[in-house]
Amino acid sequence: MSATPHASQLASQLASVVAELQLEPHPEGGFYREIYRSATTVHTPNGPRAASTAIYFALGQHDISRFHRLLNDELWMWHAGGSATIHIIDASGAYRELVIGPDGDRTVLIPANVWFGATVNDNNGFLLITAVVAPGFDFVDFELADRATMLQQFPEHQAVIERLLP
Repeated sequence: MSATPHASQLASQLASVVAELQLEPHPEGGFYREIYRSATTVHTPNGPRAASTAIYFALGQHDISRFHRLLNDELWMWHAGGSATIHIIDASGAYRELVIGPDGDRTVLIPANVWFGATVNDNNGFLLITAVVAPGFDFVDFELADRATMLQQFPEHQAVIERLLP
């Protein structure tokens, strides 16, 4: 008998995590719930923000975190599930991948102002992380990528753009 869980077991594990942690669908894909918002505020060019925020974020094996960018750094800390690949395209068009989870780093920093998204690696089922943003997250500072614009701006990355912006 194989030690690899079946697809139905993996989907059940994700469903259990989503239910237990009371996660909701996120606009970029996956599921989330804010778990911390600092009472301390800082001034930013877009107005006052909490000094930092944190969310639980989960992706299933067939989910994607679509390309998006934030005005501030985001720190991902792995908790459970398998590994995921974070796909990054910076302003110069340079592409790189970071792996978080058992097959990579347990903590990954995603710099401000880069386009990024994530995919769960094959046969790993799901990913659960905490994401910390400082200064704190506000949807005003969040931009979901447009597929046509990304393809025009970064044609050399067509395959990954089409994968993360279906």
